[in-house]
Amino acid sequence: MADQSRNAVIAQSDLERLVFELPPLPYGTKDLEPVLSAETLEIHHGKHHARYVETLNRLLAEQNFSAHTLEEIIRIAHGSGAKGVFNNAAQAWNHSFFWESMAPKTVKPAGLLASAISSEFGSLETLRQRFSAEGTGHFGSGWVWLIAKRDKLEVISTHDAGSPILEEGVTPLLACDVWEHAYYIDYRQDRAGWITSWWNRLANWSFAETQFDAAIGQGKPWRYPPSQTAR
Repeated sequence: MADQSRNAVIAQSDLERLVFELPPLPYGTKDLEPVLSAETLEIHHGKHHARYVETLNRLLAEQNFSAHTLEEIIRIAHGSGAKGVFNNAAQAWNHSFFWESMAPKTVKPAGLLASAISSEFGSLETLRQRFSAEGTGHFGSGWVWLIAKRDKLEVISTHDAGSPILEEGVTPLLACDVWEHAYYIDYRQDRAGWITSWWNRLANWSFAETQFDAAIGQGKPWRYPPSQTAR
């Protein structure tokens, strides 16, 4: 029965296919300078992120995937072993979440999230140290995340296209990209310097607060823009 249900989700008419679009950045390409240069954003968003979306759309057409949201596709592809679809879908999602995780002006967390940080880590500085250690110690490409399991906070890292949304009950709050292309133009091999600058000057705590509210049942979490149907 489970296989029949999954097939019903994946099966698709030959007359239509899903097309995901590359969402625009939530700020201008120069708005994060000098922490991230316009050149970095133009290449990272306009080339790397765009390629994931383009490749995903091609693979969805070739493999007859039909799910209504990118989140569904990520979970279905992971569960069925469709590595190409999973990698490109997850990277499209991860990058969009990463853009939302940054803002031209950062402010300290407040409200319920600030209380949760104090309860879980003791202080924002301790959380910063934990986040930095996770990112600098991560071997190879991937992502560093602040996540919530309901009202409990954790810092984790995922390799390559790995995503915390695969785990039931997890809500990501912030993500920092530690793939080398995310920072090499501006920081060369200095990943630690990149993470420190990201945390101190770009981390979007207003977005994290909204995500945390969703984690504890007081709102809805961020979602990738829904697909369009092309015929």
